[in-house]
Amino acid sequence: MTTKIEKSVFLRAAPEKVWAYLTQPEQLKLWFHEARAPLEDGQPYALKGGDGDDLCWGEVTSANPPTELIYTFTHNHLKGHKTRVHWTLEPVESGTLLRLVHDGFEDAPVPAFDMLCSHDGGWDEHLGRMRQLAKESVGA
Repeated sequence: MTTKIEKSVFLRAAPEKVWAYLTQPEQLKLWFHEARAPLEDGQPYALKGGDGDDLCWGEVTSANPPTELIYTFTHNHLKGHKTRVHWTLEPVESGTLLRLVHDGFEDAPVPAFDMLCSHDGGWDEHLGRMRQLAKESVGA
């Protein structure tokens, strides 16, 4: 069984703008969750839920603006098991091709298929919001 999620989306925003969506607290909260601090190379991060508690967290293992961001990712449902989120940004005519690979579910202490289904749907929802955000920023 494949234990990774792969997504790609074309966004009407330059890679530098998409990078800000992925790393800056004010931008992250518009499509994903609010970060306590910018996501920076070698630094731990935490994203807050609506109640202000940490919803997910990890460490940025590689940040190469504006082309690649990699971080570990966990939350309570993963029971602390660290997965990996790998973003790549490629400039294309009129915007950015954003790719996501989320892997590392195979050794989780919870059913991998359940986690894949849950995260797959979550990423669809979050990336849809990012797409709308990028579309709206073009007219701004």
